[in-house]
Amino acid sequence: MKTYIDRKKISARAELSNLASIGGLVLLLASVVAPLFLTQLASLSFWLMVAGLGTAMVGIYFANRWVRKPRPEDGLDKALKGLADNYHLYHYPSLPCDHLLLTPNGVVVLETVSLPGVFSYKGGRWRETMTIGRAIRYIVEEHVGDPIKSATRTGQYLQEQIRKIVRVEAEVPVKPLVVFVHPGAFLEVENSSIPVLRAEKLKKQVTIDAPRLDGEVYESLDTFFQDLTLKK
Repeated sequence: MKTYIDRKKISARAELSNLASIGGLVLLLASVVAPLFLTQLASLSFWLMVAGLGTAMVGIYFANRWVRKPRPEDGLDKALKGLADNYHLYHYPSLPCDHLLLTPNGVVVLETVSLPGVFSYKGGRWRETMTIGRAIRYIVEEHVGDPIKSATRTGQYLQEQIRKIVRVEAEVPVKPLVVFVHPGAFLEVENSSIPVLRAEKLKKQVTIDAPRLDGEVYESLDTFFQDLTLKK
């Protein structure tokens, strides 16, 4: 398997998290220190504190998303290790999804959730077992949302883009999947419209039951996805 990743995007998001965290601490410090030296700023102390807390929380949110390990791409790389070289994995292309897999028979949309905990999908609704620790971190961490809907919409969008930009005549199968990549995630899923699974079961689900793609179509898709990922 070949892997392509937009490291500039990861670095930029990580740098933003650091800047926001430091900026938030500076504002919080200013809200305490400034009124001691300039009494006329006492009325601004509260707003400096609010701004500092908000900025720091943004920094923590981005750090949880772009710095904290295990990283989603690491989990996918490990789960798909050993696939043939005609399987190409793209991390963080300029598309509504963060991860794509080009296979000899089509494209797999990998909608990832990188959260620990117990998650259930029943009756068309997602639920998460809330712990004290998760409740404390809830405001500065990603939420599970509805990854099934996100993956399905991305799959539809991608098919449209393939027709418009790659301009291939043949229909290219697009298979959306939801992958929980955190090793501490546990799932209870009933009647999902698309596969929802943990990372260790991913390799069995990336096969697409369709005819092999034409060589020119495959190469066009590979070039398209590489350009969106590496931004050549």
